[in-house]
Amino acid sequence: MTGRVPLTPEPLRVVLVDDQELVRSGLRRILRRRDGFEIVAECADGAEVPEALAAGQVDVVLMDLRMRDVDGITATERLRADPVAPPVLVLTTFDDDAMLSGALRAGAAGFVLKDSSADDLIRAVRTVAAGDGWLDPAVTARVLRGYRSAPSAAGNGGNGVPEVLTARELEVLRAMAAGLTNGEIAERLFISELTVKSHIGRIFTKLDLRDRAAAIVYAYDHGLVAPAAP
Repeated sequence: MTGRVPLTPEPLRVVLVDDQELVRSGLRRILRRRDGFEIVAECADGAEVPEALAAGQVDVVLMDLRMRDVDGITATERLRADPVAPPVLVLTTFDDDAMLSGALRAGAAGFVLKDSSADDLIRAVRTVAAGDGWLDPAVTARVLRGYRSAPSAAGNGGNGVPEVLTARELEVLRAMAAGLTNGEIAERLFISELTVKSHIGRIFTKLDLRDRAAAIVYAYDHGLVAPAAP
């Protein structure tokens, strides 16, 4: 009997958006095909993103914030207006809190610092591609303060308590706010990832939240998770 040849997983298809060639070059060296990635397009400005996405399937857009013509917030907002658009992972510097909170409101799935380790960048891209959020713990508390202080911030701010949630949903919300992925939540709570996703969907519905970032803001506002020390 002829043995089956194991199928090689398809690489994650990534679009790089940054106005500095040096930065894009560094990203290319980290997100290598042998590590499960394929750089399918590079853009030097947010205005170039729609054309890059039209060329084929994309799993993640790695987006800089500060660009000359169309910045990362505007590009993300335009992109996320399409319900089937790929998730956006923002690439930024340590002191860009205002821009980061704007990117979260625009619909970014998360952010990773430009000086993060290669391992953290790889994990962040994989996490966002899997449908989870990634908020770098080094600046999360500061960014969320800016996010929830804006008039357009999602969720119900500091009003009320999460009485509508079951005990399990509350556990899942706390785990999300602590930065755990769906897989990590499943492992911690001894449930399947599918069950985690079901809980998250019910949390969004019950609390009238738009996305994972809004859920994390809600958890911080209601004291369900303690902010990291600055």
